Amino acid sequence: PGNNGGDGLVCARHLKMFGYEPTVYYPKRPNKPLFEGLTTQCQKMDIPFLPEFPAEAALINELYGLVVDAIFGFSFKGAVREPFGSILSTLERITVPIASIDIPSGWDVEKGKADGLQPDMLISLTAPKKAAMYFGGRYHFLGGRFVPAALQEKYALNLPPYPETDCVLQLT
Repeated sequence: PGNNGGDGLVCARHLKMFGYEPTVYYPKRPNKPLFEGLTTQCQKMDIPFLPEFPAEAALINELYGLVVDAIFGFSFKGAVREPFGSILSTLERITVPIASIDIPSGWDVEKGKADGLQPDMLISLTAPKKAAMYFGGRYHFLGGRFVPAALQEKYALNLPPYPETDCVLQLT
């Protein structure tokens, strides 16, 4: 619904540019120019938006080869409200791979979550969040090669070096 949802729209746009056919479910659209612009960009690229989320895990397994989880980001706190509780419940039952952006939706940024959504891939933005230590999926990537040395020092970030001109680094 917030910034993570915006990251999901950017992801859909990039997937389309690389020849994939993404579909977006975006139930709560913030009334802010940034998100309106991202939505317009996706629409102009003929990326379809689903009017409702498929409630059956089998339907998602049949129609899609990957689900990108961009529901909640690292600032999420509190109980998961509807329709997001039902969405996460369905995602917990699918068998197609899930790639979570920054942090799996519904996880506490520091404590992780033992039950609930267990993605196959985690794409940490800027720096891995503390909850990433609880990630048990197959692939963990770090994206965002833009943290100045002064900020890395200030916050004691021990970011790994990126190879050559790459902007994404595979951690596991």
